[in-house]
Amino acid sequence: MADKNRAVAYKGTGQVEVIDIDYPTFELKDGPGVNPANVGRAVSHGVIVKTVATNICGSDQHMVRGRTTAPKDLVLGHEITGEVVETGRDVEFVKVGDIVSVPFNIACGRCRNCKERKTGICLNVNPDRPGSAYGYVDMGGWVGGQANYVLVPYADWNVLRFPDRDQALEKMMDLTMLSDIFPTGFHGAVTAGVGVGSTVYVAGAGPVGLAAATGALLLGAAVVIVGDLNADRLAKARTFGCETVDLTKGDPGEQIEQILGVPEVDAGIDAVGFEARGHGSDSGHEAPATVLNSLMDVTAAGGAMGIPGLYVTGDPGGVDEAAKKGALSLSLGTGWAKSLSFTTGQCPVMKYHRGLMQAILHDRVQIAKNVGAKAITLDEAPQGYAEFDAGAATKYVINANGYLDGR
Repeated sequence: MADKNRAVAYKGTGQVEVIDIDYPTFELKDGPGVNPANVGRAVSHGVIVKTVATNICGSDQHMVRGRTTAPKDLVLGHEITGEVVETGRDVEFVKVGDIVSVPFNIACGRCRNCKERKTGICLNVNPDRPGSAYGYVDMGGWVGGQANYVLVPYADWNVLRFPDRDQALEKMMDLTMLSDIFPTGFHGAVTAGVGVGSTVYVAGAGPVGLAAATGALLLGAAVVIVGDLNADRLAKARTFGCETVDLTKGDPGEQIEQILGVPEVDAGIDAVGFEARGHGSDSGHEAPATVLNSLMDVTAAGGAMGIPGLYVTGDPGGVDEAAKKGALSLSLGTGWAKSLSFTTGQCPVMKYHRGLMQAILHDRVQIAKNVGAKAITLDEAPQGYAEFDAGAATKYVINANGYLDGR
């Protein structure tokens, strides 16, 4: 008899609950958010993992706030690290007992995009559009991983196996960040062109922003400046060597000039996304283009912007009809005049996760400390969502099966 499986599910605006769900099988079943074309899909190339750590992400919060078209009862969670407990018939190289990091992108490994390392826009896993993820709206309906057990398709391609079980469990609070936020933040820094000696501005001091700042320092940035409206999150950024700007005091340019002597940086990173708020006296109001426009202002001519922050095509809570369909009032003329480039979209996690794993295992980086990682139980997940939504400077890691007890 299969083990009991409990999971965190979206129950409506502002509500999540822990519910009982079916134990995974090697077939994609019908359920909330599952594209009809995916129902009955055989997953003999998959594995079932028992979750070691599964994290709450800011992208999950967008759904929980009712700011997407996510259906009720969608099982949440795309940041998954686990122990393999079953392998499908066609799995060759992943073995029962392996501890693995699961990229949040679901990718087939067979299509043109996957072969070009564009795993964030795989062509074969989501009938709605290129790209897929676990437990996320419009991503094909693959069941989320904030649960005891989860199915991982195309396992030989998708998972990153940790070389030593004991070492992996010892460093799990860091390694759990490899499924999404560390590569995502790092991708933001890479696509912004960060290198040795760069000056960098990161908009947003949530976990992805702090991961981007960590990534920028790892890449050799001379100065990393983090901007936010939340004093606690800015304080967290300062703990590992970042400068900060308080956006309740106004646009970032003047404060950047006080730090650098000039009101611009070499590289800009948007770690906020579509629920951005105004700056200064406008900080009480949502203004979804604020971050992108301010980044174009403060990024030096010829520079680049990395945009790991999420933007959507359907936002029921958008401030106007345009915002409800992802159409924002961008000052594209500013970007054009300054010859700026910008990169959007899901981070292709596989491009970075092995190298970042090595940086963690060899003590080159302390990502868990930098993002304020905190382990909670599965039953504490609704409280974790509420605290995170209220602005806690914390990255909540769900310890669903007791692997993190005492760590």
